[in-house]
Amino acid sequence: MLENICQLARDAGAAILEVYEGRQPMDVEVKTDDSPVTAADLAAHRVIKRGLEALTPEIPLLSEEDPPAWEVRRNWTRYWLVDPLDGTKEFIKRNGDFTVNIALVEDGKPVLGVVYVPVTGVMYSAADGKAWKEENGQRVQIAVRDARPPLVVVSRSHGSQELQDYLAQLGEHQTVAVGSSLKFCLVAEGKAQLYPRFGPTSIWDTAAGHAVAAAAGAQVHDWQGQPLLYTPRESFLNPGFRVSLY
Repeated sequence: MLENICQLARDAGAAILEVYEGRQPMDVEVKTDDSPVTAADLAAHRVIKRGLEALTPEIPLLSEEDPPAWEVRRNWTRYWLVDPLDGTKEFIKRNGDFTVNIALVEDGKPVLGVVYVPVTGVMYSAADGKAWKEENGQRVQIAVRDARPPLVVVSRSHGSQELQDYLAQLGEHQTVAVGSSLKFCLVAEGKAQLYPRFGPTSIWDTAAGHAVAAAAGAQVHDWQGQPLLYTPRESFLNPGFRVSLY
């Protein structure tokens, strides 16, 4: 299953690069929540939807680009949660910090996840409590790693005063700004030790990265110390959260 999903992410990434590299028009539009959507988002969605319907026709799909109504999904216990192109703002800026996110949610928990970086070909994946990074044809298992001073990874496009106040109280640390779900993956592979998030995110932004980080040994909790869950609810918004070693 995991390798099939990784290949599906690669296929979606290829569709994204058709637009990113100028072979297809970008066609940027603005959705009702003021977030941008491009032809690449929609092309990747179509690739993933077709692939998942062929692989697992019995498992429903919740994609950012075609979210089912609440009445349809309220009793789901197992479903695919997908962001076909996470980091659309970074995609439009052409800085490479965007990903394909595919997660399988069971009983509110992301039990399988794939985060693919189309520009570099790097693949992060997780299943059965293990996480891997594949780069240049080499696949290695990854795990969280402590460091002093810790490296804190923050959003490239979504800063806030709340975040600045938190960092000011943190003690000695270093920071790096990164787009998309790559922030989860940096903690998962031990390059960063903490990802605090105060600004808004949606469930499709986080599930795949959450799966990778958790399988690598990270904790993903809200600011009340409760696990971040994906049990169906009417709102797609997450609470604030932190990804950390402890």
